[in-house]
Amino acid sequence: MGANGTVAKHYGQGAAMEVCSAEQGHTAASKCFDDDGRLKRTGTMWTASAHIITAVIGSGVLSLAWAIAQLGWVAGPAVMLLFSLVTYYTSALLSDCYRSGDETTGKRNYTYMDAVNANLSGVKVQICGFLQYANIVGVAIGYTIAASISMLAIKRANCFHVEGHVNPCHISSTPYMIIFGVAEIFFSQIPDFDQISWLSILAAIMSFTYSTIGLGLGIVQVVANKGIKGSLTGISIGVVTPMDKVWRSLQAFGDIAFAYSYSLILIEIQDTIRAPPPSESKVMRRATVVSVATTTLFYMLCGCMGYAAFGDNAPGNLLTGFGFYEPFWLLDIANAAIVVHLVGAYQVYCQPLFAFVEKWAQQRWPDSSFITGEIQLPIISSGFKLNLFRLTWRSTFVVATTVVSMLLPFFNDVVGFLGAIGFWPLTVYFPVEMYIVQKKIPKWSSLWVCLELLSLGCLIITIASAAGSIAGIMSDLKVYKPFSTTD
Repeated sequence: MGANGTVAKHYGQGAAMEVCSAEQGHTAASKCFDDDGRLKRTGTMWTASAHIITAVIGSGVLSLAWAIAQLGWVAGPAVMLLFSLVTYYTSALLSDCYRSGDETTGKRNYTYMDAVNANLSGVKVQICGFLQYANIVGVAIGYTIAASISMLAIKRANCFHVEGHVNPCHISSTPYMIIFGVAEIFFSQIPDFDQISWLSILAAIMSFTYSTIGLGLGIVQVVANKGIKGSLTGISIGVVTPMDKVWRSLQAFGDIAFAYSYSLILIEIQDTIRAPPPSESKVMRRATVVSVATTTLFYMLCGCMGYAAFGDNAPGNLLTGFGFYEPFWLLDIANAAIVVHLVGAYQVYCQPLFAFVEKWAQQRWPDSSFITGEIQLPIISSGFKLNLFRLTWRSTFVVATTVVSMLLPFFNDVVGFLGAIGFWPLTVYFPVEMYIVQKKIPKWSSLWVCLELLSLGCLIITIASAAGSIAGIMSDLKVYKPFSTTD
């Protein structure tokens, strides 16, 4: 973690506070503190890229073969490339809003909400807060569903290997959601972003592992088929009804949007980057280029190869939809990697919500020992301190999202809906509006018109995608029975 690694290892812990106690209260930049008086940040372009990749290359990559199957060889890759470019551009705009005023000495905005509050006003701030935190809750539910499906797939792959492919191997996903929830309760006690870099790096490695396995299996299937499947326009009318074709195509837009969704935590990731020079916005833009380019390459390879292997029959989840049955041990490794990755991704996404509620509680009840007090745990190395409110609140959140996941285990439809409702407001609208205010762009200038047209176009896509996903969820609910075994 660079020259400041010693401080980073003890961030928020007794050792760092003792080393830096002599400088406590200084607001100027120093050996131990940044210009805002907080302990020195140690993040780099690579740690920021790891956080982004952890958040972005999640369960969404596995639904891309299905999404391309709905759109075809022309529209599928084109839409994917379009979303990547929009995400990169709006993320660059958003990174410029980390500091208000000068990009190296201006006041820091620690969270997405802080940035909105500094640049916009009134009801927009409340709307943004609701959308951001509602989207985080939705992502937590989506990741719980995806993790349980992957754990379930390990069990089913072993069952198919032993019993044969004709055996339906009906298994309930509920116990696996509970297992994932218990793991998240444990990891959620990590206090903040600065202390989960190791988890992000591990999760990023896992994401490359299962993406590479999915890609490799797709290539093998294409070779076995002695040709590439699929068509220029996607799944044919006749295989599905004309209306289903429309709804599924719109849902595919939502799936692809979800696969690129990370703007709602970009400011929080940027707040881990070490102080200038270079400025945090420049480092973040480079991290965005690296991470978006990397994820787009993997998305193109995995999505296109999955479609090439299965054509119109591409499963909704490439590694758990049992397009592949063998080698079963390789599928087990891939799905185990997905679970490990989603453990980390869950934490990366939820940290802003955890921090928001805890900050609010500390301001509301500053003298409460339950809210602000810490208990030393000598059993754990490095002097880990447990906060009772953090334990109670974060555990309650994990339990609640786990229960909702048990009631709505529709991977593709939930993923599409989350992508749709979060894409326009959080990835496009607020970054564009903040950038216009921050850079004082004149109304009706060519740049202002282009930015507003971009926002309008993405709004139309969002509304259409949400409609497609809602139609899919309604269709699923007609035949779904809660807590039943999977097909």
